Amino acid sequence: MPEPAPEIGQATKDDIAGILQLQDANHLDRGGLLSMHFPHEWFEARLNDTPVIVARRGGRIVAYLITSSIEAQSSAGIVQAMLSAYSHSPNAYIYGPVCVAADERGQGLASALFADLLTRVPNRECFTFIRGDNTASLRAHAKMGMRTVATFTLGDMDYVVVAYGAYPIGTLSPPTL
Repeated sequence: MPEPAPEIGQATKDDIAGILQLQDANHLDRGGLLSMHFPHEWFEARLNDTPVIVARRGGRIVAYLITSSIEAQSSAGIVQAMLSAYSHSPNAYIYGPVCVAADERGQGLASALFADLLTRVPNRECFTFIRGDNTASLRAHAKMGMRTVATFTLGDMDYVVVAYGAYPIGTLSPPTL
């Protein structure tokens, strides 16, 4: 009998431990592709800022999608580089990171999290960066309707900025794969 679909909804304080566990398992220093590490307190603050969406299966957090105000992440060097590369709309927010457990990938969870987000924060631009070599993420975000709006390089890594919502004139382009 197939497992039931994961429950998708807004994160609570009780979800933070599971989010941190998934974050740690997918960080760059463990072979994953997450470039930033957020502490417990940062997640608590986000719960009162903008939505954090999670997928729960059997009491386990199997995916999460973070959103935040630009100010909440603007001190990070990589976010500063993204903000220099892309002029967002005035009411925009940062989307991401999004993280899906390795055993849950390929089942549309990132898209389901994003669809839930759009019901909670409609009609506002969101944007994020993706490592240029992360073709799976670039493809997934293109399927969600995100478009490449800028690129930047930090250190020796190339990044692609993708956005959903308000695209400045002349920035629409097919996703970079």
